Amino acid sequence: MTDFFKTFWQYLVPKHFLSTLMHWLMNRETPWFSQFIIKQLVKFYGVNLAEAERTAIEDYRSVNDFFTRCLAADARPIDANTNSIVSPADGKISQSGTLKHNQLIQAKGYDYSIEALLGGDISLAKSFYNGDFAVVYLSPKDYHRIHMPMDGKLLSMTYVPGDLFAVNPATVRMVPDLFARNERLVLSFETAIGPMVLVMVGAIFVGSMETVWQGKITPDYGTSLKYWDYTDQSLHFAKGEEIGRFNMGSTVVMLLPANQTHGLNRHDDVTVLMGQAIASIVNNDEQDNAPANGVNNVNDSNDDAIDYASA
Repeated sequence: MTDFFKTFWQYLVPKHFLSTLMHWLMNRETPWFSQFIIKQLVKFYGVNLAEAERTAIEDYRSVNDFFTRCLAADARPIDANTNSIVSPADGKISQSGTLKHNQLIQAKGYDYSIEALLGGDISLAKSFYNGDFAVVYLSPKDYHRIHMPMDGKLLSMTYVPGDLFAVNPATVRMVPDLFARNERLVLSFETAIGPMVLVMVGAIFVGSMETVWQGKITPDYGTSLKYWDYTDQSLHFAKGEEIGRFNMGSTVVMLLPANQTHGLNRHDDVTVLMGQAIASIVNNDEQDNAPANGVNNVNDSNDDAIDYASA
């Protein structure tokens, strides 16, 4: 019943209008207003400003400037192991593991298809059948920038219009197909192990989604798919490099191809930091011995040992 009361009102309110209004408010550069709101947020959520590049509340021009703050250079060491795959964001891994053919787990009793998540791109979806996935939920207290889990070349970006339900744990448990239902950006990359996709999922009051190569994508909120092709451009990003950001908090879904990684199914409901190793790339011998059904071997005695080093 608690989850119901946290969720049902979202069906009744004009979520896009409220999110547009929130975006406008959060970008007001009015010192007394922004500093008051930031102080309350820091106190309520326990935000650690000591790890930020700017540690004083007075240094932030607006609330959105605070939410999208840059961290100090040494605050998020990027795992130095060349075979590691790191978390793209601060947050909690709510679900992770291996897809059952084309199905991802949202919550107990709720699965959703990779085709729906990717906005109906069947060809791209087939690249990840029986592959691995991780869902990272960013709360309002978390660092809100998104970074590369591994080296890769940007191939395309798709804006998929949709709803703007919250993505907190209660809503995830109550709203079917939530991540395939909400507005989202599908970022497609080519990596050393094949294709990789990061899906930035929008949510109510998440005033904007941005990428470093295209700038602000929302708002305004669209009503149709929009596609950007970058295959002819040399947009390469290193592991740990920033690629985008949210305002306030949301969710990132990472998709990886079958039989190329292991370790992701050990992290459900675990808090992670951007740059922390959450999976490993399998070596050639492991790829040769991978099972035909696409289920990864995860017997790796080093999965729990995480090395930290500066990027």
